[in-house]
Amino acid sequence: MKLAASLGGGLFLGFNWADQSTSPSVIDMNELSSGKVDFNSFLSIGNDNIITIYSPNPEIGQGIKTAFPIVVAEELDADWKQVKVLQAPLDTGKFERQVAGGSGSIPHSWERLRKAGASARYLLMAAAANQWKVPVKECTAENGSIHHKASGKSATYGSLAEAASKQTLPAEISLKSEKDFKLIGQSIRNVDNHGIITGKPMFGLDVYRDGMLFAIVQRPKAFGLKLKRVDAAAAKGMPGIVDVVTFGNKVAVVGKSTWQVQKAREKLVIEYEKDGPLESSADHDRIFKELLNSKEATVRRQDGDVEQAFKNAAKVVTAEYQCPFLAHSPLEPMNFFAHVRADGVELVGPTQRPEGARADVAKLLGIAPEKITVELTRMGGGFGRRLSSDFVVEAAEISKLVKAPVKVTWTREDDMQGGNYRPAVRYRFEAALDKGGNMIGYKLRGVGINSGNSTRENNFPSGAVPNLLIDSVEHKSAITTGPWRAPITNFLAYAEQAFLEEVAEEAGKDPVQFRLELLDKAKNAPVGDIKYDVDRMIAVVKLAAEKSQWGKKKDVHQGFSVYYSHLSYVAQVGEVVIESGKPVLKNIIAAVDCGIVINKSGALQQTMGGMVDGMGHAFYGNLSFQDGATDQKNFDTFRLIRMNEIPEMEVHFIDNGISPTGLGEPALPPTGAAVANAFYKATKKRFRNQPFINDDAYKGLS
Repeated sequence: MKLAASLGGGLFLGFNWADQSTSPSVIDMNELSSGKVDFNSFLSIGNDNIITIYSPNPEIGQGIKTAFPIVVAEELDADWKQVKVLQAPLDTGKFERQVAGGSGSIPHSWERLRKAGASARYLLMAAAANQWKVPVKECTAENGSIHHKASGKSATYGSLAEAASKQTLPAEISLKSEKDFKLIGQSIRNVDNHGIITGKPMFGLDVYRDGMLFAIVQRPKAFGLKLKRVDAAAAKGMPGIVDVVTFGNKVAVVGKSTWQVQKAREKLVIEYEKDGPLESSADHDRIFKELLNSKEATVRRQDGDVEQAFKNAAKVVTAEYQCPFLAHSPLEPMNFFAHVRADGVELVGPTQRPEGARADVAKLLGIAPEKITVELTRMGGGFGRRLSSDFVVEAAEISKLVKAPVKVTWTREDDMQGGNYRPAVRYRFEAALDKGGNMIGYKLRGVGINSGNSTRENNFPSGAVPNLLIDSVEHKSAITTGPWRAPITNFLAYAEQAFLEEVAEEAGKDPVQFRLELLDKAKNAPVGDIKYDVDRMIAVVKLAAEKSQWGKKKDVHQGFSVYYSHLSYVAQVGEVVIESGKPVLKNIIAAVDCGIVINKSGALQQTMGGMVDGMGHAFYGNLSFQDGATDQKNFDTFRLIRMNEIPEMEVHFIDNGISPTGLGEPALPPTGAAVANAFYKATKKRFRNQPFINDDAYKGLS
């Protein structure tokens, strides 16, 4: 930016991410070139017509580096071929919410980005109007140029940029009407595609610095063990090894290449001792049974008189559903670069939460966060794993110990054995029906292992049932857990929607109609607070039923599911047919309401990717434990879905003009239930445990 300013100017626009009510401001060129400017973010238009925007949020494959500039370019009426986006480093003074998690990047930045583009467009029109001596309102912007139709005059953004930087913004900037969008809603290629395909150094594993050493860490191979003794003599004598250091409960081998430190680690002789219970999956099964009957549960929501409703019920439906721990298993294993110096710390790598990572390193080193810089790389998958900063802190601590720049790299086995997992959970559902098949009572208890609140007490069907009780119990374990794509709802949605299908059958009602009746009650006779938009949920239910021709296809067995998460609504229909006497999943139809779709290509990829992830882990994902250690160490035993197991998929978006909401996660939660409910229709066998391949009902189908 400083170089561009000194070489001939352009338009540089600062805008405040933290305050949507603040108008963008033009940055003085002289101050910019001298480095005196302090601003929150920027949009620049150079004399060469190139439009540049810094993207502050981490890119983990959700397409945020493409979506952000699309929004700016739309309001700017830019030529998309002239738009360039750069990854911003961590800067809490200039940016807000530099996080990739919770599907919240677009909802947070939508208005800010639009204002930036619209403000630049106005300044360019004002510059042209001043030059042509015409009213600003007679000028129009289109495809990177300003036009005055009456006189036939036009000028490119680049030729007007410097003059635009001297114009004054009005107090209010008009934004486009949705009907005038030209880029938003189209399919636009990811801005990083070319770099990815041609192998450009974009990912954490690509980071290199002169003098950098490589490190690999040996962590306890079971949860509940601690380090007792280390003999590193043989490892230190291996080729290329610089040092072996012990810190906390870990041992790091540091050397001149990744391969050398991996081989040297094999020579370590380590003795551990117990530091707590060494839990196995059999222990967890016992714990689930005990806590489901515990009187110590935390009440999350209670409406009406639940006890009386069940006492008066004509029929009570009860079922339990259970899921295992899951590894995040991103394609790129954990890695990070750190250089701890006397005057500060440099951190570079893939993190979904750079500010949190910086804070953790600052605490470790006992220094001010301002002394630490964090540069973000693109990530080869995250799914919540990189919201943790354990691998970042490791790199910083090792760098401090060996007094050199260090890059830590985990192997796949390291990640599976010592990662932060999706918590294992078991749910018990109970529904009370009256003589007319109406659900008059509903109970849900969630028991999770290191899960926190294993329920989402304000999600549907809360608000639609007059008597409702939702509570939870947590078991504390040495096994580390953390957010896994669509935290909690990734399995809760499956269990809730599969159970509602059971209740609908016991009530003698069509599953879609049963849900619509509940939603009608939530709309017209709500009980307690309603945190979801009933009309938006009804809309996706009806659209999914319409697009799937619900109940009208011959020899096609359909299962339904609908869920609200991360401010978006997704309904799905799974379709199973019988081929050679066996049930086969052929199609999943999804109806999605995520508000305005910014990039149709990216939205389709996120939705279908979430569906593949949802069904794949529902069928196959399993991480079990024996004496505190994982049974699965790599992809030979941690089963992922394969290409030939993915069915056809249809995605239909609702165009309602509402500001965009999250899409990185919402398509995953409802998928498992849509599929399982379809299998039930075809076989009359219910899957109540994930992964399905380990459920007795599924085994009976093979």
